[in-house]
Amino acid sequence: MLYGNNIKIRILKSRLLYILVCVLSGVTAIPLLAILGEVLIKGWKQLGWSFITEATPNAYKAMMAASAGEAIPGGIANGIIGTFLMLLLAAVVAIPVGILCGICLSEYRKSWFAVLVSYLTDLLQGTPSIIIGIITYIWVVVPMKGYSAIAGSVALFIMMLPLIIRSTEETMKVLPETLKEAGLALGGSYWRVMLKVMVPSALGSIFTGILLAISRVVGETAPLMFTALGGAAISWNMTKPMSAVPLLIWEFFNDPNLQSLIWGASLFLLTFVLCLNLLAKRIAKKWKI
Repeated sequence: MLYGNNIKIRILKSRLLYILVCVLSGVTAIPLLAILGEVLIKGWKQLGWSFITEATPNAYKAMMAASAGEAIPGGIANGIIGTFLMLLLAAVVAIPVGILCGICLSEYRKSWFAVLVSYLTDLLQGTPSIIIGIITYIWVVVPMKGYSAIAGSVALFIMMLPLIIRSTEETMKVLPETLKEAGLALGGSYWRVMLKVMVPSALGSIFTGILLAISRVVGETAPLMFTALGGAAISWNMTKPMSAVPLLIWEFFNDPNLQSLIWGASLFLLTFVLCLNLLAKRIAKKWKI
């Protein structure tokens, strides 16, 4: 009888704990769902061909359209182009540098140099984005004597690098040593084994780290305010000031005539991050060994 009562008590505790976990998970998801719902409801009507192919209108055009009860003309094409160009330049540099640095930290983890670099990586990862923007302003904007998309890319590169380094390092540490031993036993050189055997085996986690890095910087505004500055016209010149979607959202917020465009721009950012997630998972699944 006592044994049966203990079983019933354990089952009851298990069910109560399961219900508690479900309730807490639902409570955690409420803010996220509320934000997504608000952005989706107010932003989906603005998304259209003109919204992603036309530059941001000036305040006068927006005011005239609002007074006439019409939709605000123009879109965020200048911000989309600037965001993609700066992200592309930052990623082209940050991805190979971060992966190679992560490999070195995992292989030579006991050396004093690896310990120092690992500490600096953690320190850089915790640095506020506005501080990175100020430092980039001093390092790049002042010597170039002007704001530019290159300076914005440097700021994004600095923010992306520690995440890629850390994800690569931790992934390489958990790979079995037998993979490396097998490659070396077959006559492969050390770095050939690392790049042809070890790195492909860790592509899934490495791409996850790259995704997290891009997702972190794609919505950053503060460092771009000190570097890229922004611009109303569509520009492809990386040596000149260039806009970005986060910068446009900040500008829309400060202009009462353009505030309605905030929701469309925000929805575009959320959609972009979702596409990155889907693409990263597909690539990781395809290249997984």
